[in-house]
Amino acid sequence: MPPRLAVPAAGMTRRQFGRFAALGLATGAGMIATVAPATAQTAADYYAQARELAGDNPVLLALIAALTKGYSPPRPAAPAPQKIFDDLAVLSVGSVSCLAILTSGGIVLIDALNSAAEAESVIAGGLSSLGADPATIKYVVVTHGHGDHYGGAQYLAGRYGARVLMAPADWNLIAGVPGAPARDLDITNGQRLTLGATTIQLCYTPGHTPGTVSPIFPVTWEGTRHMAMSWGGTNPPAALVSLRTYLTSVLSFRNRTRRAGVDVEVSTHPFVDYGLERMQQLRTQPRGANPFVLGQAGMDTYMAVMEAMLRGRLADAAGTTAAAAEAVAGDSCC
Repeated sequence: MPPRLAVPAAGMTRRQFGRFAALGLATGAGMIATVAPATAQTAADYYAQARELAGDNPVLLALIAALTKGYSPPRPAAPAPQKIFDDLAVLSVGSVSCLAILTSGGIVLIDALNSAAEAESVIAGGLSSLGADPATIKYVVVTHGHGDHYGGAQYLAGRYGARVLMAPADWNLIAGVPGAPARDLDITNGQRLTLGATTIQLCYTPGHTPGTVSPIFPVTWEGTRHMAMSWGGTNPPAALVSLRTYLTSVLSFRNRTRRAGVDVEVSTHPFVDYGLERMQQLRTQPRGANPFVLGQAGMDTYMAVMEAMLRGRLADAAGTTAAAAEAVAGDSCC
């Protein structure tokens, strides 16, 4: 019989979600959800554990769906540009978004959408509509080398002089690809990028691509400081070795989020985390509990769901029990 997890006392309904968002996904102060090491545990067991952790919470259910083999991403309509924190804006075409971190020294973008046209209309135009000057874009952090994340980067570099950052492995991945930005700055693992009074930590989380990067950065809401994260690349790879790399990245990044006190999650693919719906909630209820604030225990539950789903995917790919999934670099972290 597989070992059980530490599970939130109850899942939240969508109606309850707004009221409890600031308290975190896991009910009970300090509760930490974890996927316990196991022998002879099947992929189905891990998937069941992920669902048990999720309860009926729409954020976690969306994450489970996105990590399920064969998932087909939706193509939702583009939302209006929106600040989801005092210093964080979402500029989106619906299926993929750019995050704009607004600092005292200028703007740092996380990703750059699909194309120069979207960078001009959605990113620059969206910033202007929110009262931010796109001419102050200083950096574009590209989380990984796929065109829907780097497509507008070269336009932003040429138009505003923004510096473009990517991990070396993914600079190599896109070398010579039409529409890719010219190689600029390399991201090193754990690098701290400071602009104005804001410091962003850039963490290697390979697996989705060889050079996927996930940022951790501060945000404020109604005068309260929080720490946010954005997982750099969601869709798990098919190859067994890449799945092992991905799971190791989840374990490593989970420890980083714990140490940094991360309590906010936001994705550049909003279908992964119920993001568009949470944006709509903020539009209709602009004050009070921010639904992107999961709490530190809730954030750990989010990462635990990722871990369970990846262990299941790995066990599936290995065609064996989770004893194989457990042998992932000794579960070494960071």
